[in-house]
Amino acid sequence: MSVDARRRECPTDDATRHAPPAHPPVSHETLVAAGELLRALSAPVRIAIVLELRESARCVHELVGALGVTQPLISQHLRVLKSAGVVRGDRTGREVLYRLADDHLAHIVVDAVAHAQEG
Repeated sequence: MSVDARRRECPTDDATRHAPPAHPPVSHETLVAAGELLRALSAPVRIAIVLELRESARCVHELVGALGVTQPLISQHLRVLKSAGVVRGDRTGREVLYRLADDHLAHIVVDAVAHAQEG
């Protein structure tokens, strides 16, 4: 393929082609961490848990009541979210109160839900 044919296929001028990237490159480790985070958020029940926790911290039994899912299933999903750093649990007596580790995580989920509702 000639240079002229490639230019027609991908219209960029020489200045754009040789300009420094607008954003610094993202490290492989950062991409892996982002993938793990998105994988942790990929299950519908985990999305629902994050949406519940963005309102306020909740105990397992409160999440069971709000989501209509069994306690073992909620606990399993909380373990995944906790190991990914999405939620943290604070023990209060015999109960563990779960909350979001970071408000940015709620934005990711809210934006994904909003995008899905638009489609």
